Parts: sequence; structure tokens; C-alpha cells
Amino acid sequence: MGMLYLVRHGQASFGADDYDQLSALGRRQSVRLGEYFAERGLHFDALIAGDLRRHKQTLAGILEGMRHDAEHVTWNGLNEYDSHALIATVHPEPLARADSPEAYRHHFRLLRDALGRWMAGTTSPLGMPTYSDFVAGVTGVLDHVRSSHHGRNVLIVSSGGPIATAVGQVLQTPYETTIELNLRIRNTSVTEFAFTPRRHMLVSYNGLPHLDAAPYRDWITYA
Repeated sequence: MGMLYLVRHGQASFGADDYDQLSALGRRQSVRLGEYFAERGLHFDALIAGDLRRHKQTLAGILEGMRHDAEHVTWNGLNEYDSHALIATVHPEPLARADSPEAYRHHFRLLRDALGRWMAGTTSPLGMPTYSDFVAGVTGVLDHVRSSHHGRNVLIVSSGGPIATAVGQVLQTPYETTIELNLRIRNTSVTEFAFTPRRHMLVSYNGLPHLDAAPYRDWITYA
């Protein structure tokens, strides 16, 4: 039986002009996760990541923390949905910068609503695939892992949407549950699947074992 570790990227630059860039804390989170993997003696037989900058930077931090260097496979199906395009389907006017707790909550209320409509097939966000095509991108990488890496340890670095979708597909949850899984996932959290050539089985979701110790507890973030 193999083990698949799905890692959400480190804290990105929410509210900045370019979200797709790890913050200084996001980089520290990534390196710390790599150190944790090394402390456990965990090694990976295959590395797969989306092609967003925050995915690549997170993987680089993990490998730095492990003191390891390796090539990875880029998989576009692991890329996140476009939250701006989604929100525009329910709130066409530009949103103010989320620079307060209420503005932050407002952003995610809109995102929850927009995700539900996209998943139900009632909206078509500009430049985005249909939800069924988005799901196919995620299930494609799960199929690849099962067929190509039986009995091995595989690391995937992606985003909250694809990871929640993977869990939803394995557990066959309704899309409303997938949305809630998505909106609670934390930066550099680890989700584990055991897998055989036939199926994936959820072992854990959204864990932060590398941040359990007291010095790291204020490193926990959601964006």
C-alpha cells in the first residue's frame, strides 16, 4: 500500500496585488514542514506540484527543510480556481482590499456563495473551466498516483480547492461539504491518503503536526 501526502501551499500574499507569492511566514512554514518530514525519516519516491508560483515555492521550502534536492512533475490539474473570477459572478463590482476582519469575512462569504453556484453549474466564471472539468483535473492526478506509484510515498503540493476536491471525491461528499472542507484548510497542512491500485482511502485531513510545538503555534494561517 502506498501513501499520498497532499500539502496545501504556505501562506500566500492575501490582499496584495499579487497573491501568488509566499509571504515570509509562508516560506518559514514550508521549511518547517520539510524539517518535520526529515525528523520522521520520511522520504518521497515522487514529487508532484501545480504550476502556480506558491506551489513551487512551497515545494522548494519543503525540500530545503529536508536538506534534499529532487525533480518534480508539474500537474496543471492541481492549480487553484480563480477566486476573483468566481466572486465576480455574484459581486460584479470590484471588492475593496480585505484590510479588516469584516472585509475578510465578507470576501469569504461571497466566495462560499460563488463556489456553490459554480459547482451547481449555474454560473460560468470568466476564464475558468466548468466544475466537472476542474474535478477531472484533480481525479486525473489521483488516478496517476494509483497507477504509477503503488507501494510508494508520494508528495503533492497544491491548493485548498484541489485538496478539498480530492477528499470530496474519495469520500463522495456533496459539493456543499467540499466547500466547507475547502474554506477551513490551513497553510502547509497535510492530508494523507493510503492507496492501492484500485482506490484511495482517507487517513487524515488538514493536519499541522509540524506546528504543534509551542514556538510554532502562532504560525497557523488560513490564506
